[in-house]
Amino acid sequence: MIISFKDNSTSLQVRRYWELLHVLVSRNLKVRYRGSFLGIYWSLLNPLIMTGLYTAIFGATFASYYGNSIMNYILAAFTGLVVINFFSASTSQALSSVVGNGSLLNKIRLPVSVFPVSMITANVFQFAVGTLPLLALMTFLNSKSLVNVLALVFPFLALVLVSMGVGFLVSALYVFFRDLPYFYELVVFVIWLSSPIFYPAAIVPKQVKQFLSLNPLSPIIESLRQITLSGSPPDLGLIWGALLSGVIILTLGWTCFHLWRHQFMDLL
Repeated sequence: MIISFKDNSTSLQVRRYWELLHVLVSRNLKVRYRGSFLGIYWSLLNPLIMTGLYTAIFGATFASYYGNSIMNYILAAFTGLVVINFFSASTSQALSSVVGNGSLLNKIRLPVSVFPVSMITANVFQFAVGTLPLLALMTFLNSKSLVNVLALVFPFLALVLVSMGVGFLVSALYVFFRDLPYFYELVVFVIWLSSPIFYPAAIVPKQVKQFLSLNPLSPIIESLRQITLSGSPPDLGLIWGALLSGVIILTLGWTCFHLWRHQFMDLL
């Protein structure tokens, strides 16, 4: 009977968490796109415009690294941009999620972690509806393989894990350091510049590459490009590297969030 009671209690907590997450995600999406003409599909506008800009400036120079094909460079730049845009948007929104809901947390007992999770989840839904179908189409046209299309799930999962881990970390730090958003803008810029988005990883000098390998988005971008552009079967080594990076970042972020959580209410 005791075991049954514990199981029921856990099940109730999970269901409550899920219902609360659903409400918060719905609210985030409605507020974000209220009165918007294109709605979720505005998320495609930035990477498409930036892809066109990078192609105009760097396409002819870097096309040789992509089979002398401007089209391959366009696809490579687009895949890199959707990764960095997802990471930047979701983690920046998660950063202020706990502090932004401080008044609510002071009135109602709620699981604090649901706020950064809801921000990441809203961006997952946005990506799945807006960007992922386009990536799937690109992948199928290049590889003619449903295996490659299905394999897109793995680098995307790694991206979600990394974003979730960083989201937990920065949302917790923001409770203590209210000037964090200004510093985090610089961090995102460094991550963007050190990710092989508009340039091929092959041009990076060996002395610098060992430092850039610390960037958790690099293996995700490389895995996504391999699956999307190469036409070859998915490289399991790249996939495992991306997933391992995601698991490590998520573990670090959640551990810090969990350790500092008991101090939040005194500062909100």
